[in-house]
Amino acid sequence: MDFDSVAMILALPVVGQAALVNLWIAVVATAIALVIATAITILRALRVAPLTAAIDIVVSAVRGTPILIQIFLFYYGLPSLGLDISPLVAGFCAVAFNSSMFVSELMRGGITGMDRGPVEAAVALALPRRIIWLKVILPQLYLRILPALIGEVTMVVKATVLLSSITVVEALRTAQQIASSNFRFLEMMLAAGIALAAINLAIAATGTLIERRIAAMRG
Repeated sequence: MDFDSVAMILALPVVGQAALVNLWIAVVATAIALVIATAITILRALRVAPLTAAIDIVVSAVRGTPILIQIFLFYYGLPSLGLDISPLVAGFCAVAFNSSMFVSELMRGGITGMDRGPVEAAVALALPRRIIWLKVILPQLYLRILPALIGEVTMVVKATVLLSSITVVEALRTAQQIASSNFRFLEMMLAAGIALAAINLAIAATGTLIERRIAAMRG
């Protein structure tokens, strides 16, 4: 069967529309992951040995297992606990949880190399710990990990295609559905790849623009 470029082009608008689901899941999941990772970073800073050990075990377990397995665990596990949720919610929870572990490691690396001067000055002024975190540590930390965080969003976009395995209708699932009717599997997979690549390029370009504006504001 010859390659049909027309079939691919005709499918692009439909697949591209479905790819917005991938984008939405990735952006919101990464935002939630940042909140969870921030909480993990603060808990680690308490230096409570059992708590730190438990966090390290969970982070290592999540980072060391395929995200597809984690998606299935959420998809099949949560309903078995009595939680009646849709495949989209289960997949969203799995992606956000997985990303939070990776973002927490980004934050741990970022906080290690941070300038200690402002923190020491805040401690010398006897500022409350909460204020030090909110006004001194976290703003610096978020700026330090911004490039890596943008990269994490693009990784999450690519991971969201795995949600097609639990029937979430996104770019890959839509491409598969079209291919099942026109039997143009190669063309449809290419259409999904192009749509997702375009989204990731847009995310990367947006991240670069934000970094430049922040650099300009800081002089």
